[in-house]
Parts: sequence; C-alpha cells; structure tokens
Amino acid sequence: MIISSGHTLQFRNAGSSTLGNLTVAGLGIQQSTALTAPRLFGQYALVYVLNGAGFYRDALGWEQSLTPGDFLFVFPELEHLYNPLPGTTWRTSFLCFQGPIFDLWLKSGAFDPRTPVLHREPVDEWSRRMNDVLGPSRQIGSQPSLVETSRLLQLLATILTDFGNAPMPDEDRRWAQRAIEFLETSLHQKVDWQNVALHFGLSAEGFRKRFARLIGQPPARYRNGRLIDRACEMMSGTRLTDQQIAEQLGFCDEFYFSRKFKETTGKSPRAFRHSLALRSD
Repeated sequence: MIISSGHTLQFRNAGSSTLGNLTVAGLGIQQSTALTAPRLFGQYALVYVLNGAGFYRDALGWEQSLTPGDFLFVFPELEHLYNPLPGTTWRTSFLCFQGPIFDLWLKSGAFDPRTPVLHREPVDEWSRRMNDVLGPSRQIGSQPSLVETSRLLQLLATILTDFGNAPMPDEDRRWAQRAIEFLETSLHQKVDWQNVALHFGLSAEGFRKRFARLIGQPPARYRNGRLIDRACEMMSGTRLTDQQIAEQLGFCDEFYFSRKFKETTGKSPRAFRHSLALRSD
C-alpha cells in the first residue's frame, strides 16, 4: 500500500472485547496504489471512498467501478483486488476488524459477500459516522474496546439498512415496489429466477444486483423471509400441521421447512408454537 502524507492511521490492537475489535483505522487516507495483486486479507474491512475513482473485483466474479460514496466490504477469506484508477489517487477511510460477532453476521447472512459494494451519501455525513466509531482515545481496560465494537456494529447496521438522507429516486422506488409485489404474488409457487428477471427485462444476475441494491438484501433471501412470515401467520391463525404448512408454501418437505424456519426465527416450529401458547395464556 502506498500512502501519501496528510493522513490519520491508527492501530487498535492493544485490547479486545469478547465480541471482537477494531485493528486498524485509516481516516482520510490518500492512496496512489491500494493493492498490487489479488489478496486474502484475513480480516474484515470497511472501506469508504471519499474522492477519486477506482475499481473492485473478487473471486466470486463481482466487478464494479468505485466512486465517492461507495462502501466496500472486504471479507477474510475472499480473494479480492481494489485500486484507484491507473495513474490517479483517491482518498478513503477504512476500518479493519475481526471477532466472533462479525463471523456470526457473516454466517447469518447479515453480511453478503455477493454484494460487497453499497452506495451511501452524503459523503461528509457518512465519513463523520466512520470517524465517530473511534470515539475518544483508548483507555486501559476492555470496556473501551467493547464500546468501540458496539459503535462499529451500529454503523454497519445503519449502512446495511439505511439509504442515507437522500430519497430514493422515483424510478427506483417504482421498480422496487413492482419487484416486491411480484414476489409477494408468487410466494406459493416454485420460483424460476431466470423467468422473474426476464419479466423485468434483466438477466438473473442483473435482477439480483438491482434488487439487493434497492431493498438491502438479495431477492431469494427476501422471499424466504416472507415465506417464514407467512408460516408464522399460519401457525398463529390456523390448526395446520408443519407438514401441511410446508406443502402449502412450496417447501420440498417438512424437515427442510423446519430447518429454514429455525435459521430465520431462531426457534424450531415446535418452540415457536409453544411461545404462541404462552402469550395467549
């Protein structure tokens, strides 16, 4: 990495919490070359482009140009490469971090390596939010690291779910509403993503990327979540068995339904029904 003068680089390895910790923070770093070859970083990183332009590509096949306002997520075991455009420099802020809480986010799908770039503006506001994660100078003990990690989690959650202060353009809002309505009307049918994409005049990958950018999660995950929502409604309002619900919602069998239900809600269908019974007592 080639870094020019006039930057703030902080190393944060002196302590860590049981959740995880920041390891390196760079605020307003001017770079002429970020990486010289594809790499595995071994940690998580959040990179925000403040000015300049560049590109990103990774082993999953994602390739994208980068412009001011782009957040780039780097994952520990995903080989990747990113750089400013040849012969130019750019300025970024970045936070590097590690720990079991971030591994859990990756395992649960809160982080999606298939969607590593999200655009958030205004740049000044999001840059300030990144700076705020660091807070005051580190003090002796584990509590500051825990607080710092919690601030980072809040920032990550906001990035993943917040579309900034600027309203969504009308065209994007109408497209997102159409896409959601289309998926809602086909919840009980086996979905063919190629046909869904063709309905919107896109390739399957093009539809997935646009849906993820506008809705905040890939269409398959959104649809699975809505299926489980419907299953919860059916459990609370009918006497249908798990097998009957699985059949009506198009799951291949009761066991697969039970597994997906627990992955989404954190409870088995039986435990969920039990919690409903307790609430009604």
